[in-house]
Amino acid sequence: MKNLLFKYVLFSFILGSFIYFSSFFNIQLPQFVRFYVNDFLIIPIVLFLCLQVLKQTKNNPNYKIPFLIILYLCFLYSLLFEFVFPNYLARYTKDYIDILLYFAGGIVFYQLQKIDT
Repeated sequence: MKNLLFKYVLFSFILGSFIYFSSFFNIQLPQFVRFYVNDFLIIPIVLFLCLQVLKQTKNNPNYKIPFLIILYLCFLYSLLFEFVFPNYLARYTKDYIDILLYFAGGIVFYQLQKIDT
């Protein structure tokens, strides 16, 4: 299943971009899609980019991001986007479902990373 992770991230990026830009073009999407899907997609995208940089800097094409680092990144996203930014920026709101989606995205990334050898 070579490149499964890349294909998933590419699909996620395209889908996430469509959802993001749909608001600019007044395309009406269901609320669940507008408010939650990108929260699920962002962690695998960010981790994939980090993985590519780490593979290059460590000169190890087989490098995998450890599970604890994935959990740490999910925790940081949760902390920043659900607790810190809502206090200072009106664009962000506290939503505990987002926290679950960040961690679900992290688990999906971890599983795909294990499969993708």
